[in-house]
Amino acid sequence: MPIRWNVPQHEAALAQLDAVLGDSARPGAVVLGPDGIGKSTLARLAAEHFGRRHPDTIVRWVTGTPTERVVPFGAFSHLVEIADIGKPAALLRAARASLARDAQSRLLLVVDDAHDLDVLSATLVYQFALAGTARMIVSARGPDFGATPEAIAALWSDGLLDRLDIEAPGEATNPASKSGVDEFIAQLPEPARAVLDYLSLQEPLSVADLAALAGDDAIAEAQEWGAAETRARGEVEVVYTAHPLFAERARALLGNDGARRRRTDLVNRLSQQPAEHLSDRLRLAYLALDSDAPQPVAEVVAAAGQALRLGDLTLGERLARSALERADDLAARLPLANALAWQGRGREAEALLDAVDPAALGEPDLMAWTLLRAANQFFMLSEPERATAFLQTIRNRVPDDGPRVTLDALSATFAMNAGNVGHAVDIAGAVLTSPAADDQAVAWAASAATLCAARQGRFDEVESLAQRVLGAEHPGLLRFTVGLGQTTTLVMAGQLETAAELAREFTDFAELQQPGRAIGEVLLAHVLIANGEFARAATLLGPASAALERTGYSWGPLSLMLLATALAQQGDIAAAAKVLSRAESRHGTKSALFGPELGVARAWRLASVRDLHGAVAAARDAARMAERSGQHGAALRAWHEAVRLGDARAVDPLTRLCGEIDCVVGRTALAHAQALAARNDAALRAVSEEFAALGMRAAAADAAAQAESRPQPPR
Repeated sequence: MPIRWNVPQHEAALAQLDAVLGDSARPGAVVLGPDGIGKSTLARLAAEHFGRRHPDTIVRWVTGTPTERVVPFGAFSHLVEIADIGKPAALLRAARASLARDAQSRLLLVVDDAHDLDVLSATLVYQFALAGTARMIVSARGPDFGATPEAIAALWSDGLLDRLDIEAPGEATNPASKSGVDEFIAQLPEPARAVLDYLSLQEPLSVADLAALAGDDAIAEAQEWGAAETRARGEVEVVYTAHPLFAERARALLGNDGARRRRTDLVNRLSQQPAEHLSDRLRLAYLALDSDAPQPVAEVVAAAGQALRLGDLTLGERLARSALERADDLAARLPLANALAWQGRGREAEALLDAVDPAALGEPDLMAWTLLRAANQFFMLSEPERATAFLQTIRNRVPDDGPRVTLDALSATFAMNAGNVGHAVDIAGAVLTSPAADDQAVAWAASAATLCAARQGRFDEVESLAQRVLGAEHPGLLRFTVGLGQTTTLVMAGQLETAAELAREFTDFAELQQPGRAIGEVLLAHVLIANGEFARAATLLGPASAALERTGYSWGPLSLMLLATALAQQGDIAAAAKVLSRAESRHGTKSALFGPELGVARAWRLASVRDLHGAVAAARDAARMAERSGQHGAALRAWHEAVRLGDARAVDPLTRLCGEIDCVVGRTALAHAQALAARNDAALRAVSEEFAALGMRAAAADAAAQAESRPQPPR
């Protein structure tokens, strides 16, 4: 028999939501509660109330569903206009601009069932809340009722939107058990059952498409039974299930064969219309995977590439694997290997690439295969010598300048990570002056040059090099290499607050997926350690290092080095020793650039157990290591770590380095060393005040403690 919904009214919650929307200082609220509790009704009533109070308001609705969650930007496809597929961060900016154009005066964005948003859509919601440019109502199940996208959970954990929890008023309000829903679905007339079947595989569907698939009267019948409902989605009327369990149980009851038949119907119907939006193209490609209406292999490969460029590694892998199963060629093999490598599955990627005969490849294919395989060998397989030799072998076979320059650019990246900073700078410089360098070559070479300049102490060159990278079409993870160079430069200029602000831009969900988010957190933690905020840094670095250990990037060992340093300076002796051991075991040629950071971590671990002589010796070793590799900027920092630990003999090396490098922190570090060597308590107190003014609280505390002629206890 038809279901009659008994949705609680939640008068008090509605009044509270109205009050939040009426307060100009508060952008909106997140309504949390289990399915069937009336969250959608509450959001609709609040939106109506707000619209009556503000007639110039434009209300835009977005609804998450399990099937839309599979597709990047699926839930927002009716609202945002994106002509080209580019980097996720640029795509998000375009989406925000597109939606903002709809709001001539006032925008109210209502996001229903936000727990079922894809990562890009969830990120867009977070960024709207962060910007505060729109009033917002967001409904979601909340942490007690299932998994929630990180960006949605951050809406209330970061304090961007008010949190409003609602509960059932004393008794169950809807027949939402699985057995009850199964019994209800079994009673549905065939046309109404067909509506649920199709929606279980793709929700929502337009009224026109669903009527063509299930019959002209099927939608009205499904609505009469309480199984489905229609809503406006932009200019199109669409159909949703009336309860989340309906789609879940209808899909389970279909079985694999039934789902395949219905999915084939969907693909045949949706293929008749031009797929103008990127999410429409990806949605169709995904639906066709398990149907009897497969798309041409070239279209599937193109869709896999689009998914990867959007940062969706899971969808990219599935699409590429499907294409490779149907056509064993390089066009399908490369995106699959790329997806696997990005997930840290380097051995699987190498097996795919090793099966290719390079002698049979033309130059463009040879380049694509070589670059991916060399990067996978260097980073994911931790075989830098093999990767470098492989790259040189292929370079000797390539006659044209353009491809050779691109291979050289990757060599510069390898040399930098291996700690051969001078060699990396020479190669990168040749690439950047070559007229044959394309965007990819410029991005690799300029990113290596940016970080090398910062590590060498050539701070005045950093920003111009950084802009060359950011001007390239697809810098990808190279943005973080640039970010480390920029934040290092700002820290050494004494602009720690600006450095932290820049680092946070890499952690505001701009990269969306791992490992990008974890690398961004390493950047921010690096600045926090300079600030003396060791607890906050450790909080970021714990999960970040765990995520990065599953990849082969040199950021993984660096994250462990920084975490060991932060823990040791907090006085967490056992944890610091454990993390330092992990850092030492994972450090190697591919992370040799960060050898000085490992030495500093050792120094602070020794200081935490009161071995100050050993700590000073370790800091000196770190500084000398940095100088030997040409990293004079890093050496300056390491020598100051030695001064903080009590090294009164660091004046000479700091004097020499400050003669080469002119920066605020260098000058203050030298003053610290001179005051300590002279045992000048007044000068130490003055240095302490200078460090405090810069925001370097730990360095300030160390200088103040030395002025009092007593050791500073580990923090």
